[in-house]
Amino acid sequence: MVAPSRGGATDPRARRAWWLKTLHRWHWISSALCLAGMLLFAVTGITLNHSGSIEARPTVDARIAPLPEALRVELAALAEGLGRNADDPLPPSVVTWLNQRIGVRVGGRAAEWSAEEVYLPLPRPGGDAWLRLDLVEAEVEYERTDRGWIAYLNDLHKGRNTGPAWSLFIDVFALACVVFSITGLLILQVHATNRASVWPVVGLGVVVPVLLALLFIH
Repeated sequence: MVAPSRGGATDPRARRAWWLKTLHRWHWISSALCLAGMLLFAVTGITLNHSGSIEARPTVDARIAPLPEALRVELAALAEGLGRNADDPLPPSVVTWLNQRIGVRVGGRAAEWSAEEVYLPLPRPGGDAWLRLDLVEAEVEYERTDRGWIAYLNDLHKGRNTGPAWSLFIDVFALACVVFSITGLLILQVHATNRASVWPVVGLGVVVPVLLALLFIH
């Protein structure tokens, strides 16, 4: 969209209308982009602020299965240092077996290797999980803890154990919020001449959190 050209008596008014229309367009587009995220972060802001009074009843899913001898031998050989670093992922054969036998997907995750066992921490939003492959007893032990959907949403708010895709979403959401806020402020500036309460209300929104932070946060 091209701004009106300069020249002529109506240019200042036309330019003002063009900028106001552009601000409104950026304002509604950014608000539409961050609507769902804004609701999520607002609601989880309340649940996080009162997390101590929200009772959580975690459920634990524990599974134990025998480790096939061929896979145990392969893991033991790798654990002895045959081209294997201390935090390397599991080999594809073990990853496939775990997915089919235990129902756990661990592809690409770093493992903690030793001569006796291979341990994989599997942190997740709203809970935790871990997997241990016992190379002595030829046994696989898996445990998953689920703390409920409120804990899940709270972890989304914090970006805890959510992966790079959600981290990218948070960045895009934050940028949309910045655009939404700045365009809203500029729109308020345009209308401030006809609305006497604009700047007192804006000032109140700035002063209140500053005073609360200075007076009540130690």
